[in-house]
Amino acid sequence: MKSAHSRIDRLSDLIKREVSEILLLEVKDPRVHLVTITHAEVAGDLKHAKIFFSTLKEGKDLEETVKGLERATGFIQKRLGERIHIRYVPHLAFLFDHSLERATHMLQLFREIQEKEGSNEGD
Repeated sequence: MKSAHSRIDRLSDLIKREVSEILLLEVKDPRVHLVTITHAEVAGDLKHAKIFFSTLKEGKDLEETVKGLERATGFIQKRLGERIHIRYVPHLAFLFDHSLERATHMLQLFREIQEKEGSNEGD
């Protein structure tokens, strides 16, 4: 069982690297510039892969980035199939990675706690 899991992990890492490079060098849609692929999760059956991305864009710009990625998905899958040699290229689904937002929120909460503790010490 361990070998199957490590195979999926290796494939996830490979797909992450390849999709990142394809986006950087081959996709010309300006909506997907400044996108960073944070990680990829390949399903156990190897037929689907979730590609998590982050970007500094927000609101309407983020919506446009998602549309750009959706439009480029077929091209990216085709190029991925040419770059990696597996029987079936997984169907790709791009998902915004909220972990950076959560980390920023947590840091802000910690700062607020520190500020409150600092002001309470003076009492």
